[in-house]
Amino acid sequence: MSLLSAYRTLHPGELKPADWHQFIVGAVAPRPVAFASTISADGEVNLSPYSFFNAFSSNPPILIFSPANRVRDNTQKHTLDNVRVVPECVINICDYAMVEQMSLASVEYPRGVNEFVKAGFTEVASEKVRPPRVAEAPAQFECRVRDIISLGTQGGAGNLVICEVVAAHFRTDIINPNGVGIDPARLDAVARLGGDWYTRLTTESLFEIPKPVRTIGIGVDELPTHVRNSHILTGNNLGRLGNIERAALPTLDDVAAFQASEPRVNTALATGELGALHRLAQQFLEAGDVASAWKVLLASDQL
Repeated sequence: MSLLSAYRTLHPGELKPADWHQFIVGAVAPRPVAFASTISADGEVNLSPYSFFNAFSSNPPILIFSPANRVRDNTQKHTLDNVRVVPECVINICDYAMVEQMSLASVEYPRGVNEFVKAGFTEVASEKVRPPRVAEAPAQFECRVRDIISLGTQGGAGNLVICEVVAAHFRTDIINPNGVGIDPARLDAVARLGGDWYTRLTTESLFEIPKPVRTIGIGVDELPTHVRNSHILTGNNLGRLGNIERAALPTLDDVAAFQASEPRVNTALATGELGALHRLAQQFLEAGDVASAWKVLLASDQL
């Protein structure tokens, strides 16, 4: 079956805006949540979550979130009104321990209602900006708004709030032991999906992939043909195999030494089938042992 035979193609404008919205937020997921606190010219505090959000620069440190015009009636959020008159905000990061309260803060309370109070959060004075921080949030970014870019005038149109971080606060227990960066397991972050769905970043859901930043991998296109065309090895398996540098590929002597010490290679070879070698290589890949997986695959020359 063709890879493209089971797809439904949609074009903007073919669906009602509310229906198109569900496809966008359902597929572009998970999305981090900007729990944004702002303040009006009269000093009224507002707190609201936005999942059209991410980091876009570290130097200068830039975060962008987008309060979209309401799809149903094309009205705009209090957050957007606030940052237009007081161009400051705090972007608080939400963890699992506060997700239900964060969701409650998304209720469209009338102007002047303080969502900190409604959702049961604690206000903490910021150091550099006027809006308060959420004391319960594991990370808090004090920001000055550099620009607001409207993406349209219709319901569902976004408004990019470009924020420059001027101070940041991180709960000490989420910081890596070496003092640099964040431990994702300790952060216990949540992210937004479509509809009523969220996801939680747990230890069980974490995995690492070696970044091909300092090395030049040979690429999938240079894998042996039987490996590229394998019905056993997955795309992830091929990507990991292709991330090896040419100089790090095992030599024939390496393969022979490994074969002498690993009886499963000879067992696989005895079947006379490439599939047996592919399954064995896959076991090593799943254990994170790329070098051994390569030695297994290069032993295929003996078939």
